[in-house]
Amino acid sequence: MSKMLVVGSVAFDTIHNAQGTHARVLGGSATYAALSASYLAPVQLVGVVGRDFPDEAVQMMRDHGIDTAGLEIADGDTFHWEGRYTDDLTARTSIRTDLNVFADFHPKIPEAFLHTPYVMLGNIHPALQMEVLDQIDRPELVVADTMNFWIEGELPLLRQMLTRVDLLVINEEEARQLSGKHHLRQVADALHTLGPKILIIKQGEYGAFLFMNEETFSVPAFPLPEVLDPTGAGDSFAGGLLGYVASRGDTSAETLRTAVVHGSALASFCVEGVSVNRLLDIDQERIAERVEAFRHLVRFTPPETR
Repeated sequence: MSKMLVVGSVAFDTIHNAQGTHARVLGGSATYAALSASYLAPVQLVGVVGRDFPDEAVQMMRDHGIDTAGLEIADGDTFHWEGRYTDDLTARTSIRTDLNVFADFHPKIPEAFLHTPYVMLGNIHPALQMEVLDQIDRPELVVADTMNFWIEGELPLLRQMLTRVDLLVINEEEARQLSGKHHLRQVADALHTLGPKILIIKQGEYGAFLFMNEETFSVPAFPLPEVLDPTGAGDSFAGGLLGYVASRGDTSAETLRTAVVHGSALASFCVEGVSVNRLLDIDQERIAERVEAFRHLVRFTPPETR
C-alpha cells in the first residue's frame, strides 16, 4: 500500500438548503478528499487554516490516519464559503467567498511528503497546483481537479498545468467548456490533447465516465432514497478514487475501473449527510458493502451465456 498526498482547501461552509441553514460547518476540497481517501490508504494533507480553526477538527483528521504535518496555521480567519441550494439540490448559488488566510497561501510540502507517489491537486488556482508539482519528486500519478472559474479566468495557466497532469477529474459542463466540444467522446479526445492521458468526467446524479487510451468505462450514481447535501461529493469521489489506486499501487485499466466505483461509493456516502458528517460515520465494511451493491447494480448476463 502506498501513501497519497492531498493539496487543497480546508474551510468552513455555510450551507442553505431545504433542510435549513448549516452555519460554518467543516468543508473544503482537501478535507473531503482526505477523509474519503483515509478509509483506503494513508493520506498526507497540505493546506492552510486560520487561528479560528478548532483543534478538535485537526484531531479528528489525525484520528482518521491523516498526516496533518502539512496543515499550516496562519494568522487570520479560515477560508469561508456560503451558498444556497435549490430545493431539489440540483443547483446552487454562491452567496459569498471569503478567502481569508487562503488568499496568501503557497503550498509548502514537508520534506517527508516530497516522495509521495500519488498526488491529488484539489480545486485551487492552477499556479498553486504547479507550485506543488515543482516540489514533488517524480510522482507516479498526478490527479487534478478544476472548475469553470479557472477555465474562464486562468485558461493559459490552466493549460500549462494540465501538461503536467496524468488524470483530470472534471464535471461534464466544465469538460465541454474547456474542450469546446459537446459529445463526450469528442470532449475526451480534445482534453487528452491538453496533457492528461486519463480523464474522468463527472455527471453528478448520473454517475461518471472514465476515458483511458481506447478504454471507456461508466459507473452510475448510486440510487439513494434521500440526498441531504451534495457539497463535497466531487472531492469525496476524487479522494476515494485515488485512495483505491494508492492502496493497489498500480494504475492499470482494471485498477482504475474499480477505483471509479470506490470513488462513487464514497461520494454516495458523502451526500447522505451535511458537511463531512456521514463520512465520519462509516467504516471499511460499509464501504465494501456499497461497492458490492454497485457490482450488483451493473451486473448482467448476456442471453447466449445463460
